[in-house]
Parts: sequence; C-alpha cells; structure tokens
Amino acid sequence: MLEILGKTNIDFMGKRRLAFFFSGILVVLGIIAAVQISRGHANLGIDFAGGTGVQLKFDKAVRIDEARKALESQGLTNVDIQEFVNDNKLLVRVKAGTTIEEKVADRIVAVFRKEFPENAFVVESTTEIGPTIGKKLQQDALIAVLVSFVGIIIYIAARFEFRFGVAAALATFHDVLAVLGAFYILDKEITLLVITALLTLAGYSLTDTVVVFDRIRENLKTRRRDQIGVVINNGINQVLSRTIVTSLTVVLVLIPLTVAGGEVLHDFSLALLWGVIFGTYSSIFVASPLLILWPSGQGRLFKRV
Repeated sequence: MLEILGKTNIDFMGKRRLAFFFSGILVVLGIIAAVQISRGHANLGIDFAGGTGVQLKFDKAVRIDEARKALESQGLTNVDIQEFVNDNKLLVRVKAGTTIEEKVADRIVAVFRKEFPENAFVVESTTEIGPTIGKKLQQDALIAVLVSFVGIIIYIAARFEFRFGVAAALATFHDVLAVLGAFYILDKEITLLVITALLTLAGYSLTDTVVVFDRIRENLKTRRRDQIGVVINNGINQVLSRTIVTSLTVVLVLIPLTVAGGEVLHDFSLALLWGVIFGTYSSIFVASPLLILWPSGQGRLFKRV
C-alpha cells in the first residue's frame, strides 16, 4: 500500500469530544431531514411523492435544456428530465400536484409535438405513480435501511464482538443521516437512486470501519496493559495512510461523475462523494471512540478480545 503520510502519532481520541459535538450536529440535521421526508415536507422525487413519467424516442437528439424550456413555456414546471444520448431518448418525469387540467402524459406529448414539429417521436412507456404507491416506497426504503443496519451489527458481532457491531452500526447510521441532512438542507431531490447511494455508502463505511477495528483488535492482543485510548490511537495511526489512499481513490472517481456525469448520475455520485468523506471521518472519529464509551471498555482493558 502506498505510504503518503509515513508513520504518524496523532491523538485522535483526545479530539473525540469535539468530534462528537460536530457529529451530533450532523445527526440532528439528519433526523430533522428524515422526519420532514416522512411527512412529505421535502423535495421528494416522483418515486416517493407520486407523479408521471413518460419515455420518448426521437428521430433526432433533443437537448435537455431545450426540452425543459419547451415544457416550462407550456406551464409544466418542476420537471425532471433524463437523457439517453445514444438512443435519442428522453425520460420526462413530473411530480404530482402540477396544476394542469388534462392528463400529465398527454400534456407532455402535446408539448413536444407543438415545440418540435419536425422531430418525430414515439412514446415508449408511460408510468403513473400515485401518492399511495409513493408512501409504500418510502416505507420500503426505510425498511431497507434498517435491515442493513441490523445486518451490520450481526456481521461485526460475528466477526469481532457485539460492542464492535454496535459501534459500526452507529457510525454507519451517522453517515447516512449526515448525507440525508445535507441533501435536505440543499433542497436536493430525494429519489430511489439517492436511497441506493445511501445503502452503497453504508457498505463502504462498514468496510473502512472493519479495517480500523481489525487493527485495533490485533493491538489489544499484544498491548493488554496500555490504556484503551492509547491502543485505539495506535491502531488508527497504523492504518491511516491506507484509509486515506483508499478514500482518495474513490473520490477521484466520483468527482468526474458528479461534475460531468450528467443529470442522471449527478445526485447519485454526489451522495456517494459526501458519503465517502463522512465515512472516512466516522471510522476514525465516531466508530473508534464509541468503543471507549462501551461499559466493558472502560478502564485499561477490554474484558474480552
């Protein structure tokens, strides 16, 4: 593994109170976001809020900005448009509640026929998602996140110990809430793709935390007489270079996808980008310090390693 920092001796545990304060703010914002999303008081995509999706295939490519301008000129605002460049396709999605009299799908088709009369197209599919289905999708997404946390606890408890599993699950929960809170504050649209990104970053956060925990557990076997904070600091410093290199590698991939990946990938990549940053931070400043707070971890030694 590439060494970019060399040997470090940073007192991470000495900064845990400041880290807990910062993380507390992130968690509170995330909880507020989760509550608002559950109440429908957020920028929800049609997956959750309900709406209409129409996929069109054109003879010639239509730019997204031109399509959006055409729709807005006819009173269709709050529209999400995805482009399939190679196939000359557009996926137009309109949230429920748009103030138009006729069927949304028919209105979309009429707009494109009027604004692009020389560019023939066919309607490949039409999707209608009602509020009831959107609510069900919200519940399913929540269940998926909760099941993933239970799985994390079970896996880490089997791989290490129960206290490690709880610490890893709380750190992952912290990362998910941090990204969710950031999306809510910035009024980013919450879609199933964003939920997919949250579950993906949960897996990344878990992997990074396992690496740190594995080194801490090894040190506990050889440094039984040291203060637990010293053992944890030593373990983090030993894997710090590996953690940073791994995170930078992922970030270098996600930045181009976020900047130039197009509307389809932007929010997904942005959620993952923030998730990697928060996940790296939480492995060091959230998951590891939580081990000190565990009752059996107080004092100089773990009771069992």
